[in-house]
Amino acid sequence: MVNVPYSSVFGSFMYLMVCTRPDIAQVVSVVSRYLACPGRRHWEAVKWIFRYLKGIINAHLEFGGNGILTGYVDSDFGGDLDKRWSLTDYVFTLGGCAISWKSTLQSTIALSSTEADYMAITEAIKEAI
Repeated sequence: MVNVPYSSVFGSFMYLMVCTRPDIAQVVSVVSRYLACPGRRHWEAVKWIFRYLKGIINAHLEFGGNGILTGYVDSDFGGDLDKRWSLTDYVFTLGGCAISWKSTLQSTIALSSTEADYMAITEAIKEAI
C-alpha cells in the first residue's frame, strides 16, 4: 500500500464531489476516514468508485422544473460500523437539481433512532435558514 496513490486519488474525488458529483459524497466521506492508514479493502473501495463514475460518465444535472426549494433529510441510527455513531444526511434541491448536501457523522452519540432523527433535522433546518 506504500506505492498506492490513495491520498492523491482522494483529493480528486473531493474536487469531483464538490464541483460536479454530489452523488459520491457519502462514499468519499467513508474512504476519507482511512487516509492515515489505508488498507487493501479501502483501495478496493476507491476502485469501485472509479467503476461507478465510468458507468455514469454521460449523466449530468439540468436545472428546470418549477424552481421550488425542496429539502430531504435522513439519519442512520448507529450507522457507522467503526464508532457506532449515527449519520446525518440531507440534500436541498432547486428545480430538481441538488444545490446543497451533507453526509456526516453526528457530533453527539444518539441514544435512540428518534434522537438521531431530531439531530439530523436540526442540522438540515440550520442549512435551510
